[in-house]
Amino acid sequence: HLPRRLSPAQSACVLPPLVYSDPMFTIEHDFDATVVTLVDEGSTHLKEDVIINAFDDCITIEQFDARSDSMVRITLSMSQLQDLGAALDLPEGVYRLRREKDAD
Repeated sequence: HLPRRLSPAQSACVLPPLVYSDPMFTIEHDFDATVVTLVDEGSTHLKEDVIINAFDDCITIEQFDARSDSMVRITLSMSQLQDLGAALDLPEGVYRLRREKDAD
């Protein structure tokens, strides 16, 4: 995990810690996956729920598309998931993560 470095401008935009008072997501442990469902709540319903399935070798993200009346699925490898997690903590730019096995 990469350390988070914030510029003064970015630090002014840091959100306060989350408080879990109203249900916004669920977590279920199935036989072969952990399933997280993100519920988009608010004064108006914004988007369909997002369902994340965490398997041993990949992550799937699903959301119902009302326009096509079908479920849309994206599959990420564990490496892509790690890259996404790192990208959320980095400023704009192009990066290549060095994996521990590459560090030799």
